Amino acid sequence: MKTECISEFVSFNDKTYPCPISVAMNLVGGKWKSVIIYHLQYEPKRFNELRNDLVSATDTTLTLQLKQLEVDGLVSRQVFGDKPPLKTVYSLTEFGRTFLPALQALTQWGNQVVAERGQFV
Repeated sequence: MKTECISEFVSFNDKTYPCPISVAMNLVGGKWKSVIIYHLQYEPKRFNELRNDLVSATDTTLTLQLKQLEVDGLVSRQVFGDKPPLKTVYSLTEFGRTFLPALQALTQWGNQVVAERGQFV
């Protein structure tokens, strides 16, 4: 099945992009955003749980990526308690869940690439 970009230029969140795929890559592209979404797909997690899942990401990087995912509406952040230490939980929004079928396809493709050209360690 062939899917084409509907328009040469699109507007999303007050920005102009050359194609809808540029919008998608802005939302979930980069080294960590899709990985964070992958780890939130089954259950909400606290920051430390995500930090343990993404061991090679720095705390600053994880914080910035979570904030951007929250601003873009893919992840929600809930804070529980009114005095330290506060419990902060991150979860996928309904909008974030719409990315899961594409994420599953990327995961499958990544597994295939590693099986054929790399090595699972």
